[in-house]
Amino acid sequence: MRHAFSETWSGLRRNLVITLSVVVTMWVSLSLFGAGLIAAQQVNLLKGEWYDKIEVTVYLCTAKLGGPNCDQNQDATQEQKDQLQAAIESNPEVEKVYYQTKDQAYTEFQTTFKDSPVKDSLTLDEMQDSFRVKLVDPRQYQGLVSQIQTMPGVQKIQDLHEILDPIFKWLSALQWGTIALSVLLLLAAALQIGTTIRMATFTRGREIGIMRLVGASNVYIMGPFLLESLIAALIGAVLAAGTLVFGVWFVIMRNAQRSLETIQWVGWRETGLAVSGTVIVAIVLSVIPTLISARRYLRV
Repeated sequence: MRHAFSETWSGLRRNLVITLSVVVTMWVSLSLFGAGLIAAQQVNLLKGEWYDKIEVTVYLCTAKLGGPNCDQNQDATQEQKDQLQAAIESNPEVEKVYYQTKDQAYTEFQTTFKDSPVKDSLTLDEMQDSFRVKLVDPRQYQGLVSQIQTMPGVQKIQDLHEILDPIFKWLSALQWGTIALSVLLLLAAALQIGTTIRMATFTRGREIGIMRLVGASNVYIMGPFLLESLIAALIGAVLAAGTLVFGVWFVIMRNAQRSLETIQWVGWRETGLAVSGTVIVAIVLSVIPTLISARRYLRV
């Protein structure tokens, strides 16, 4: 080990500039990779929270609001309401059904916007009776919608998936774009590590040949090179971990959580998983390029 450490220190001093470039590249790429992991966990938390709260709301026809399933200038009849409720309750995708009259809807609207000018924007006559449907699985809603969307008395069906799905699609695209960019930078870091080790082994080719001739093992010869690349990668990983921890504390815990308290945000557990992932990737990216680059020099 004394030989390995002394040779590692010597190699780091000789290739200081290249080692620093490897550290910086690893730092940036691992930070982006960790940010992508954190973003993925945040998207999953939001999906789990928001999708569980999704309800399908079926608005009924009124004299003022018509539609293809509505009789002209007429509210939905009691018979139509009964048929619609029976169809909803018989659907296996449905867990519970709540009927809300226009009076209840108007009271809820006034309560929700009691301190807002919006409160006076609607009158009681403009409200609609509705069925609010809680689903067994919020992701399974198409069967219910296709069953009742053409039934008499249905003015429209409001499904929050139409709003949330595009949002999550863009969030996922941003998340995967971050990971893709980090993968490219990690590839560049791996190539840099490979080039550094190749240069180091080339300059010490004569020494390596002599060690092989006198019976030195591959582990003894490659130890300094592995330590050299591993130290550079771990320094980059530590810097990336510090960046991720500071980013989560400053952006999420200090600002986002205080501004949007109703949203479930990632915490230290998710950050720890992302940091662990970056450290594992750093170790793999330091070992594999070293083994590949130094392999040809281990033959006598």
